[in-house]
Amino acid sequence: MAQIEAPKADTAGLSFVEWGAVFAGAVLATALSFVLLTFLTAIGLSTTSPWPNSGLSTRVVASLAVFWTMAQQIGSVMVGGYVAGRMRSRWHEKGHEAEFRDGLHGALVWAVGVLISAVLVFATVGVVARTGANVAATVTGSVTSSSGGMDAILDTMLRQTNTAQAGAPTAPTATTGAPNRGGGSEDTRAEMSRILAGSVTTGSITPENRARLAQLVSQRTGVAQQEAERRVDDAVKAARAAADKARHAAILTGFVTAAGLIISLGAGWWAAMRGGHHRDTSVPARFTFDRRRMPVS
Repeated sequence: MAQIEAPKADTAGLSFVEWGAVFAGAVLATALSFVLLTFLTAIGLSTTSPWPNSGLSTRVVASLAVFWTMAQQIGSVMVGGYVAGRMRSRWHEKGHEAEFRDGLHGALVWAVGVLISAVLVFATVGVVARTGANVAATVTGSVTSSSGGMDAILDTMLRQTNTAQAGAPTAPTATTGAPNRGGGSEDTRAEMSRILAGSVTTGSITPENRARLAQLVSQRTGVAQQEAERRVDDAVKAARAAADKARHAAILTGFVTAAGLIISLGAGWWAAMRGGHHRDTSVPARFTFDRRRMPVS
């Protein structure tokens, strides 16, 4: 009686994941993404100009930036996924199983590339993170002199009404010894910044805070109480508009980033399957424009 042999286990390796191919594709994708982002910086500088009626509008430049950011992200992952799928070893699997394993390697290229990019970002732009913390502190009321948006609003509130007032010298404050800026001392500006930031956070300004701001504006600029109140109302509206604009920008940035990552994941999976298919069918990978095949020796 013939003895039935048990099927031999596949011993091509210790794991179904070819990490060498994954890391090769991820490094290639990250490097290519960096190069394309460098081109984006050059394109952005070339399309803007400080001169009026010169260069593209801000909306067009922002649209181009969004398109290029998503395109470079998707294209880079596709290249890395294709390389990983083509470099992966076959384990005698067939059909859909081979396609799934190839696609999974493309997804791992995407995951490793995202992790590498995140590490590089957090390692090189720590200043941006600290700036983000300062912005958050500004929203909660801890306004500093480095917050340019709030400074611009305060400058408008404390602007002198005529040339004589604007040109009059201002004495240093007794507390800090620093000269007034824009018609108000640094302590006064800090207090006004806290009140404005609080009005943005809570969504409204109390009558006491409104009266206090109007009093400070009237004292520092010499305008009438009614004009000071009008300036306060305009400043509150400007602060809310700036906060709302920043919120919309953050939402758009988050949506574009998330959409680009999801689409690039699918693109990397598909590209890895194509790379595996070309590997199995022995499709030559040539970087040449000559379509003539070389003779086989």
